[in-house]
Order: sequence, then C-alpha cells, then structure tokens
Amino acid sequence: MKHNHKNIRTQKVFASLATLMLFLIPSFAAGQGPIIPGNVLSLQECIDLALKNHPDIKGAFHTVRIGESRIGQAQSDYYPQIESQSGYSRSGSSYSGRPDTSPSNQYSSSINLRQNIYDFGRRSAKNQIAELNRDSFQEDLEETLSIVILRVKQSYYSVLQAIENTSVAKKSVDQFHTHLELANAFFEVGLKPKFDVTKAEVDLSNAKLDLIRAENTLRITKATLNNAMGIPGAPDYHLENDLFPEEIDLSLESSLNMAYENRHDLKSILLRQDAAQKNLDLNRSGHYPTVTGNASYGYGGSEFPLGDGWSFGGYLNIPIFNGFLTQSQILEAKENIAVITAHVESIKQSIRLEVEQAVSNLREAINRIETTDIIVRQAEENSELAEGRYRSGVGTPIEVTDALLALNQAQISRIAALTDFKIRQATLEKAIGVK
Repeated sequence: MKHNHKNIRTQKVFASLATLMLFLIPSFAAGQGPIIPGNVLSLQECIDLALKNHPDIKGAFHTVRIGESRIGQAQSDYYPQIESQSGYSRSGSSYSGRPDTSPSNQYSSSINLRQNIYDFGRRSAKNQIAELNRDSFQEDLEETLSIVILRVKQSYYSVLQAIENTSVAKKSVDQFHTHLELANAFFEVGLKPKFDVTKAEVDLSNAKLDLIRAENTLRITKATLNNAMGIPGAPDYHLENDLFPEEIDLSLESSLNMAYENRHDLKSILLRQDAAQKNLDLNRSGHYPTVTGNASYGYGGSEFPLGDGWSFGGYLNIPIFNGFLTQSQILEAKENIAVITAHVESIKQSIRLEVEQAVSNLREAINRIETTDIIVRQAEENSELAEGRYRSGVGTPIEVTDALLALNQAQISRIAALTDFKIRQATLEKAIGVK
C-alpha cells in the first residue's frame, strides 16, 4: 500500500511539472512581446502572463528539478561502482658504500567493481529523504505560484482603482470648470461678486492637482502590475473592469479547515518534518555494519608483456569507534526534528491568524460597500441641490464646492470599498490555499 501511495505522489509531481513546463515554454513568436499594445487583458490573462514570465516561478521550478536530481544521486548507491585505474612508477635506490642499483619501472592497469550489498537501510533512507525533499520543493513551487497570483490580483485591482479614481478626478475637473463658467456668466451680468469667480478658479486648480496625482498613481500601479507579471517595461494595454462584488463563503470554520488542508507552505514543512525523521533513522544506522562486495581484474609488472590477475571478495565493515561522530549526528537530527516541529506549530498559528484577519477584513469591505452606496446617492442629491440653488441665485459658491467635494470623496470611497473587497477576497483565497 505504501508503494502505491508513493507512485501516486510521484505521478502528481510529474503532472504538476508537465503543466508548469507548458507555462514556461514561450508561446509567442520570436521578436514579438507577450503583450500587444492596446490589448484588453482580463485578470486570468494577466495571471497566465505571470506564470510564463515571473522569475520567482522559474527559480522555484528549477529548484524542483534540483530535487529530482538528488533522487538520482541517492539511487546511485543501488548500482555497482566501476572504475578503471592505470599507473606507472620508476624507482631506484642507493646505499652507503654500495653502487647505485639500476632504476626499475612498474606498470599496472586494472578495472575494479564495488557493490553495496546491504547497509541496514542507509540506501533506502537516503532515497526517501531525497523524495520527501523533492516533494517539499514541489509544495514550495505551488506556494510561489500562490504568492505570484495574489500579487497579480492585488496589482490588477489597484490599477482598476486608479483608473476609476482618475475618471472621478476628470469628472470633477469638468464639474468645477462648468461651475467657473457659470460664476463668470453671473459676474459679467452683475448677479454675483468677483469672489465667486476667484473661488471657482481656485476650486478648478485644486481639482486639476487631484487629477495630476490620480494620473501619477495610475502610472505607478501599472508599473507595479507589470512587475507582478514579470514583464517590466510592458507596452500600454487596457484592463477589463472587474470591480464587481460577488457572493462568498465567510464561515471562519470552513475557511480554517480548507487552509489546513490546502496550504502549500504547511504541506512543505510537514514533508520536511518527515524528511528530518528519516534523517534520524539514517544517522542511527551509522551504528550498524555494512556488507560490500569487490571484484577486480588487471595487469601489472616491471616489463612487457605484463602479467594478469584477478580477485573478488566480500567485506563486513563493523563500526567500532569514530570519535562519537554517530552519537553527535543523532543528537543533531533529534534537535532538527524539534526545530521543525516548532515551525509547524508556528505556521499553523500564522495560518489561523491570516485566515481570521482575511475573513474579518472581507466582512468589513462588504459593509463599507453597502454604506458607500448610500453615501454616493446622498452626495449626488446634495450636489444637484447645491448647483440648482446657485443657478437660481440663492446658493453660495461654498455650498457648491462643499457638495462637489463631498460627492468626489464619496465616489472615491465607494471605489476603495469595491477594490478592497476584491483584494481581500484574493487574500482570503490565498490564506485558504485556493488559487
């Protein structure tokens, strides 16, 4: 049964690696960038671009490949070790009072074979440790994918927020410009004082400053999204508007259960814990003997033709004393298990805190959306009343300014609530291990 589970786990790893290879293989023609200028990108398309281009994913992918190579290294001890040796030496000697002896030549050539026959579980333990580490690297890769996807989502929604805020700022400039024209018209016919015109000019200038800030924020958030996708300096593109709230399960208990079941960082540390236990078994085997077999065949002699010879045999190697090395290695392995066990508990606590915060923040964003919807409607009505009063000659420019600023702030607050909902939804998905 254990062998079947091992095969299933290995199949999953290779399936994940095959899927990632599809992402890492370039899918665009040579010389053509991954983004065509003016394209409209959806959130999923941005995520796909990140999976193909982000360097963190590529690094984590090759780390998994390193884990695969270490399995091959561990398995090498199951095979015979064969080597060939050739040698030549020339020697001579002299003694006091005696003439020098003639130098002599010595030639040798041999092929040697060594096979580990039995080592009390050392080979299997090394192989299991390598497989567990490879699986841990795979979970690290999955965790890297989750982090990259979360950053793309956060950046994507931040760009949408900046676009909406820029739109609000442009509309505000238009509103204050219209009000300035109205104040000028009233002043020219003597119905309003110069103060109204000056006040409208100041309000318009402040609105233009807000627009400049909004446009700068938009440029920065786009650069952040490009970096999250692993495509710095990407050409200009557009995004689909996805700032729409949706139904979501806010049950803390179910969210925690999903997190403990799905989180790749927790799976990774648990695999490292298993590997640490296997390492303890490996170090304990240092007390036990090993059985090896040896065989050789070769030629040797001082002059040609050389004589040949062969040998074979088996050896029982019994460790007697190695300066307490094995005992120290066992102690280190035990302490390493204790350290990793503490890390497991720490990660579990961090996951719980992360999920609780994500659920609470998402609830707060939902409540803010409902409240800001009401505030926007009220601010729109108040703005229309203030503008109507001013046009009828009974209102003041301060009323109009306050009403327009309140409307502008209400719209920005609603955009922020919608954006926070989306970002916090993505954060909750990351917290419970859902991509």
